[in-house]
Amino acid sequence: MSEKITDTTVPSQVENTIRQLDSLSMLPCVAARFLSQLIQFQLSPPALDELIESDPALSVKIFTLSHQQGLSFPEGNSTIRQALDRLSFRTVRDAFFSVKVYQAPEQREQRVLLRKQLLLHSLAVACCAKDIAEITPGLIEPQLAYSAGLLHNIGNLALDQVMPRSFASIVEEAKSQGASICTVQQKHLGLDYTILGKRLAQKWHLPNEITLAIWLHRSNTEVISQNMPEARIAQIVQLADSMARQCGIGQSGSFDSYDLPKAVAGSLAITTEQLEQISRNLSEEVRRKSEVLGLDLSEPEQTYFDVVNIAAAQLAQESTELLLENRRLQTASSYFDFITDFLPSITSAVGAIDIAENFAVRWQKFYQTGPVCLYLVPSVKSQTLEAVLVESQSRTKTIVLKTPAQTPAIPQQASKGFVILNAHDHADWLFEQLGIDFDTTQTKLMPLLSNGKAVGAIVFQLRYPVETEKLQEKFKAVTSVAGAILDMAFASADRQRFAEQFAHLLAKPADRQIRIDTGYSLSALAEIAAGAAHELNNPLSVISGRAQLLSQTETDPEKKQILKQIQENTDELSRIIDGLMSFAQPQPPRPTEINIRQILDEATQLTARKTNIEQLDVQIDIAENSKNVFVDSAQIASAIANIFSNSLESYTDGRGPIKINAAADQSGNFVKLQISDYGCGMDRQTLQKATQPFFSAKPAGRKRGMGLAYANRIIQLNNGMLGITSEPGSGTTVTISLPRK
Repeated sequence: MSEKITDTTVPSQVENTIRQLDSLSMLPCVAARFLSQLIQFQLSPPALDELIESDPALSVKIFTLSHQQGLSFPEGNSTIRQALDRLSFRTVRDAFFSVKVYQAPEQREQRVLLRKQLLLHSLAVACCAKDIAEITPGLIEPQLAYSAGLLHNIGNLALDQVMPRSFASIVEEAKSQGASICTVQQKHLGLDYTILGKRLAQKWHLPNEITLAIWLHRSNTEVISQNMPEARIAQIVQLADSMARQCGIGQSGSFDSYDLPKAVAGSLAITTEQLEQISRNLSEEVRRKSEVLGLDLSEPEQTYFDVVNIAAAQLAQESTELLLENRRLQTASSYFDFITDFLPSITSAVGAIDIAENFAVRWQKFYQTGPVCLYLVPSVKSQTLEAVLVESQSRTKTIVLKTPAQTPAIPQQASKGFVILNAHDHADWLFEQLGIDFDTTQTKLMPLLSNGKAVGAIVFQLRYPVETEKLQEKFKAVTSVAGAILDMAFASADRQRFAEQFAHLLAKPADRQIRIDTGYSLSALAEIAAGAAHELNNPLSVISGRAQLLSQTETDPEKKQILKQIQENTDELSRIIDGLMSFAQPQPPRPTEINIRQILDEATQLTARKTNIEQLDVQIDIAENSKNVFVDSAQIASAIANIFSNSLESYTDGRGPIKINAAADQSGNFVKLQISDYGCGMDRQTLQKATQPFFSAKPAGRKRGMGLAYANRIIQLNNGMLGITSEPGSGTTVTISLPRK
């Protein structure tokens, strides 16, 4: 782009040139420091934070990225660290690679030196602004002041980047005349770096406070801040800029005479002694920041090129590894048709033997084998085994086999991991009972594994020669899916038995319901729940993992949708299990003496996060004689938060109010909490089941019904009691008694 522009078009052409700038560029030493730490796996989050917040180009990029991703921050707290805490490492890394490295093809050493001096000045202003903010508490957040100081000079950095010769001439003229760079820029460009910096800050969506500091720090900030309090950050940057120049750190581009703005210091209530202390520490702070950026490197460009070459070599190696992995996944995907044909036939109501039959029929069809037998091995010892025999696609039957007396049903070699065995060496007991002619010399046996455990085996006759190694690759993934599904079916059958026990316990007369409240039957239910959750977890994780792995290589949209549904349903089951385990096996309480107000405040905060309501309408009245209780505060706060959530759900707008009264009971041994709402209330039938696990008055699929059940269980574990009264249309009151010692 030409830098020769006519006088009448200077301002508009300069602005147009600046407007086309996507981001600032970083020095080669900064890029070298980032890449060297990245390829050596030394780039920890704290190191990454410090590197980014020390470089104007990277800081600008992170602020822009935060805006693009819709991140919002509390007013006055828009800092780099706040943004980095909410962005993934991969996102930040990709942002770094999108920032250009500073290049100066003409008069390279002088240009890089000027750029480095500008950066040192920005670092000095940043450190100084942060120190000033720290001694003026409550005025400006120190990290925000630091970023404002670091970026106050982005107008000059941008001019140096897009108009390097003109900018160098302006700096040289300011130096020779002992003038302010703003004066020379106004003379030649019709505007100065503060206006250009403001334009860039608005384009790149920098925080408003930083934009004001960039724009106003060369103005009469004392007068401006009297009418615009938010401009006080510009006062801090103005004072920091003067102190950095006084200390002679870096180069701002201005060479006019100046004095410290004492009026600004006075309006900020900063003493001369405090400013002198900041000045004494400033050189060391900037030196440390310079080391972070690699400004101390003797040959930064050569270091950068060396690091780029190393990174390229590593990338080539990783690319080769990815290519090999891609080939492996392509091989695996060739068997995906079998799995996607098999999986849709599975529903929650299908038993293990039906699943085995579907799998065996498809196995014979897909792999063009001879007869197939698939037999199941239950987790408990039994004298019989269920099996499926497929002679042809039109001739299948389920049979019952006698468990072999002298040999294990699953050969020892196959019970520990996936192997392919010659069936005639291990399954004579099976062939004797099947009653059909297998060519035993061509018959193979493979285990169906789930989480390292054999749940069955498939025996089939090959009709074509193939190497065992290729069979291993061909069949391992498919049989593992079958093993996981069958294991899930076994767990489902166990769950059915658990459910029947649940129903049996819950169906007892009213006196048994009273025993649930006392904890006897509740413990029995919890034990059953824990068993059910334990049995479901392992097969669920296997199914989810397999579906995810297969989805990564599938390109057919319909098949990807099937796998997505499998994952979504296993995730939902996992969440149900988590709730079940929280109810069944909560951590033993660790009671301490705690103020009841603290517990209620924590419960309110938990509820606010859970419901995404910032301000809950919670009215708390605590009697003087009931301040402390002896409980596990975290558990009780969680239980009360569940009760609060139920109360909010009783309102049509979901917002309350909730009224809480706390007072000691007549014995003085308990604090009684009454949590009341004025929502829809419950009828008698609903009220009787309110604390039962998995009961919900909501429509099916809307809630899991563990809230009050969990609260009741946790309160009982903490030696407390819970009771509920309610009337339809009049609201609900939950009464909790908590021990005082």
